[in-house]
Amino acid sequence: MIKKISMGCLMLASAMAFAQEEQPNPVLTGAPFLRVSPDARSGALGDMGAATSTDAFSQYWNPAKYAFSKSYSGVAVSYTPYMSSITDDVFLLNASFYTFLGQEERSTLSASLYYFNIGEIDLTELVGTQIVNTGIAKPNEFAFDLSYGLRLSDTYSMAVTGRFIRSDLFNNIDDGTVQPANTFAVDVSGFYQTPRHSFSNFEGRARAGFNISNIGPKLDYSNSEDNAAYLPTNLRIGAGYDFILDEYNTVAVTLEANKLLVPTPQYETDSTGAEVPGSRYIPNKGVVEGMFSSFGDAPGGFGEEMKEFTWGASAEYSYNDVLFVRGGYFHESPMKGDRQHVTLGAGLKYNAFGLDFSYLIPMSDTNNALENTLRFALTWEFGGETNNNWDY
Repeated sequence: MIKKISMGCLMLASAMAFAQEEQPNPVLTGAPFLRVSPDARSGALGDMGAATSTDAFSQYWNPAKYAFSKSYSGVAVSYTPYMSSITDDVFLLNASFYTFLGQEERSTLSASLYYFNIGEIDLTELVGTQIVNTGIAKPNEFAFDLSYGLRLSDTYSMAVTGRFIRSDLFNNIDDGTVQPANTFAVDVSGFYQTPRHSFSNFEGRARAGFNISNIGPKLDYSNSEDNAAYLPTNLRIGAGYDFILDEYNTVAVTLEANKLLVPTPQYETDSTGAEVPGSRYIPNKGVVEGMFSSFGDAPGGFGEEMKEFTWGASAEYSYNDVLFVRGGYFHESPMKGDRQHVTLGAGLKYNAFGLDFSYLIPMSDTNNALENTLRFALTWEFGGETNNNWDY
């Protein structure tokens, strides 16, 4: 039974898989589903969204972007098959909503539900010489969050988010040693966007954004502080530029970087500097201490510290805000997970409705849980246009 549950947990962790020959030292967290891109548009743009233009899924990436939305309200739903090459019952669902508050269009309220279904696992135990089926486990995780955003100036906005997280990896297991883990977290985000400015042959617009997400207490799966898991507290920061070629054609390019604000696993070394087998451990630190120490605690020094940053680049072409073609690249060091992939996608918009899809192509030898996966998302914008349509 425990073996089956462990296999389920390992399937989840496969998103952060790494090449053993590199002697990696990845940063480990609980609830890794919070690190998986939930929507098709960002999934086509190299898994980024802190500094891209506003869309209905900005709640996950940077809810401060909603203050620059061209529509007064919107809802969105996305579906992501997970490990589709080996199973058909593991998936992610995401639903988002946002709206402006008041007629001044300076503040926003937004919310989202993020659900990860890990499929069904047959539970068995050995009774004498017989293997007896004891039921079915349905491990799952979900997060619900609510954000308030405020436009502090014509070009800059910020948002704060509260989130409830539940991780039930040992569903239907009642042996007194494991339990569902529940916790709360907060995010702080900001977004900067300039008005259009003219050049000789085109107009342009600059963008920048950041999001510090999942700041909160650890997840406790066994009622023991020693075994509690850090949340995937993360710093996401980026910048981009829109090349507005004419009334119909726009090309947007964006660069983003990420850093987990979680202590790096430590290990002892012998007199030659080699790692002592079995000595690796995760430091037990408070939330704030762990965030700040994460910038300088890598055992390998500055070189390994820099490898803890992931980065991505993307481009999006839009024709008359109706047809979108997207592409991106995501890179993670082999020492920290070895996720390296190219992403492609497209989108169509008809009046208030939008359809997006994306496809991930792995670029490393390490298996990726989302490789060769087609993701879909639907959006609906309503409530009329905002002042952003002519101001920006």
